[in-house]
Amino acid sequence: MSTAEEPPGRGGDTGRDVGGKVGAVLTEPTPPSGEPSLAEQARRGPDRFWPLLGIGLLAVIISGAVGLQSEAQTAVLIVVVVIALVFDYTNGFHDAANAIATSVSTRALTPRAALLMAAVMNLVGALLGVEVAKTVSEVITPPTGLHGLTVVAAGVLGAITWNMITWYFGLPSSSSHALIGGVVGAGVASASAVSWGTVVDKVALPMVISPVAGFGLTYLVMVAILWIFRRSNPGRLGRRFRIAQSLSAASMALGHGLQDAQKTMGIIVLALVTTGHSDGQSVPLWVILACAGALSLGTYAGGWRIMRTLGRKVIELDPPKGFAAESTASVILYATAYIWHAPISTTHTITSCIMGAGATKRLSAVRWGVAGNIVTAWILTMPAAALVAAVVYWIVHLFGA
Repeated sequence: MSTAEEPPGRGGDTGRDVGGKVGAVLTEPTPPSGEPSLAEQARRGPDRFWPLLGIGLLAVIISGAVGLQSEAQTAVLIVVVVIALVFDYTNGFHDAANAIATSVSTRALTPRAALLMAAVMNLVGALLGVEVAKTVSEVITPPTGLHGLTVVAAGVLGAITWNMITWYFGLPSSSSHALIGGVVGAGVASASAVSWGTVVDKVALPMVISPVAGFGLTYLVMVAILWIFRRSNPGRLGRRFRIAQSLSAASMALGHGLQDAQKTMGIIVLALVTTGHSDGQSVPLWVILACAGALSLGTYAGGWRIMRTLGRKVIELDPPKGFAAESTASVILYATAYIWHAPISTTHTITSCIMGAGATKRLSAVRWGVAGNIVTAWILTMPAAALVAAVVYWIVHLFGA
């Protein structure tokens, strides 16, 4: 049976050298009879989610207008929390590919097994810290009460909209920076106090440093692997790295949960602070559990469209490259969460690590055209989400004033 015909996770060893002349092709599992393939589900997905996004936007406008006029603060707070959890869910299926694309493309794991593993590890990771959440909640200081709730809701809706746009086109943009951009955009539109020092130190600088560090460190790790195992049997080595890559993929998923669930926690805490339900010094347990569950469910919903971009279109991967990329990305995610408390992008980190691993073969092995499209999405994410959030805020404030 040819490589293209073998089901994922069951193909024989290729015997290629550890440099990875051609990585395993990302193939789709054969679906049960009558069930659409994952790719078909991805193509149908936007048709289901766009109406939901429109309904959500309309709900926020109506509830914001009614709430501002009738002072139904509790009802508006509930709507804002629900919207934040919806963002957490979209973050899960949008960024699920970050943790598992490499392990699926190299056939270390089947897509279904990888998604289940990522969902469980996302859940665990979300319970391991709250420092990043505190950083996110300090980005802006919105007005108190109902006006502040509309600012927070507008920021989250801006992030959700950009997530849906980039997911539709299969671009692995950053949900983290979409959220920060949305919150900042709503803050500027509402004349709220924006902590530009936090934005620069905790968001902008890590946005630049983490991909550069990921590329350089992964390149060095991959060079070390090539040197250490230069005399090893390629077939046996490939099998061993597939096992190792299952562990590195789990580590990456844990880091994704640690980073991304906390960002939504920070938004909910910000909403609670504006209504006097929290002092902002701690994250309530129910917020932690709700965000962990929403992210985990979103992850299991899958991210096949983006998975194909990361796993195949940037660089053809083999198990050693996948292991090097995932393990390095995991270390960066843990360090920034526990040491610097910075909400960095898992998307930026893993993508740059994949490029660093591919560059050890030769620079032309990286598909720089696709990489350029991804970088363009990175650059546009914060201003685009900010613009959408500002428009949503103006509409809500206009009708609710």
